[in-house]
Amino acid sequence: MRYLLLVLLVLASQAMAQVPESGRWQELRFPAEEVEQQAESQYIEQTVSLAAVGRLDRDKVLLLRVKGIADGLVRAASALRPAAAEWSWEVHVTDDPAVEAESQAGGKLLVGSLFVERLRLNDGELAVLLAHEIAHIVAEHERETLSEALLDSRRDLPLDVVLERLASDVPLQFRLSKLAAIQEREADQLGMLIAYRAGWPCAAMLTFYSKLAADSPALTVLASHPSGATRLSLAKGMSRLLGD
Repeated sequence: MRYLLLVLLVLASQAMAQVPESGRWQELRFPAEEVEQQAESQYIEQTVSLAAVGRLDRDKVLLLRVKGIADGLVRAASALRPAAAEWSWEVHVTDDPAVEAESQAGGKLLVGSLFVERLRLNDGELAVLLAHEIAHIVAEHERETLSEALLDSRRDLPLDVVLERLASDVPLQFRLSKLAAIQEREADQLGMLIAYRAGWPCAAMLTFYSKLAADSPALTVLASHPSGATRLSLAKGMSRLLGD
């Protein structure tokens, strides 16, 4: 009885969730609302800074493309996680060369126009890129990473302190690199499923990951993404599985 009570107390102190489709269990110690509020603040700060130097939403044509494609992907993603339909989704583009594509909890997306131009992405390939980022949000990867960073501490820490540790603590980054690799593969798989269910063909997945493989730099010790060749192999497997 005492053991059962202890288990119940532990479970009550943390949130357990499963990633859509894969079913992988996650331990999520920070409340979703707190993570989403923090992500929104960071996103606002980032976009305001980009706007201040004239690097936000200058490519109006791309912005319209991205928004139109993202709308359909969000609808498909909401079928996998209904809560996604209630999030305040926001999309921007930037010509900051440091940005390829980024996502933050709660539905925040930022796409690098120079990256899209360099890979010459058509609408289907752009959909696969966006679906990958949307998959990160739907799978609550940011919340999971923050929670895992907290597990490294001997005591509870506020969210802002954990964020500071993530930015500066190299041993912590190294420890979390294994989780990051799992999350990237998961986002590839889930993203391709989202894109497919939104009506985009598997051919777009194959051409996107082919272009990405050709463009990928050599991996570093702390690399979170699998190699380009590995991701292309996964895309081929998903294409066969989806039967397109």
